[in-house]
Amino acid sequence: MVTQARKARKLRAVAFGRAGAVAAVVIAVDQLSKHAIRSGIDVGDHQKLLPGVTLVHVRNTGVAFSLFSGGGTLVLVFTLAALAALAGYLALRPERSWLWLPTGLLIGGAIGNLVDRVLNGAVTDFVKLPLWPAFNVADMSITVGVVALLLVVEGRGSGGRRA
Repeated sequence: MVTQARKARKLRAVAFGRAGAVAAVVIAVDQLSKHAIRSGIDVGDHQKLLPGVTLVHVRNTGVAFSLFSGGGTLVLVFTLAALAALAGYLALRPERSWLWLPTGLLIGGAIGNLVDRVLNGAVTDFVKLPLWPAFNVADMSITVGVVALLLVVEGRGSGGRRA
């Protein structure tokens, strides 16, 4: 007979395994794309990709929209606290349907940008849309992760079903 504690540990392990796999993919794609931009486009240069989409090479020392530029330690502490809270929430709610997906997207995006901050002193942003600041794969992952988290947490009927 499987005990309740053993069942909970298994659910946590599966949820964290899935979140970890998503995070690993996000980090890999993010770092590869940033490396390609750093290798192929000089800082400040622009290259047209598609109508309305330009590749640029921008160094961002802040967070979204360059908020808190130069706030290195503050940004690091805030990011680590948010990641710890998110991991804690997943640990407490491993049975929550699809919670592993936004968790993996958010953790992968945050770590992707943290790697840039630590190794390069700034985050490499490279996708530029009209009337919008440049962004990167990690930023896209964080944005999609926030929306997905809201849908999972607030979604109707998602409460104990596993995915």
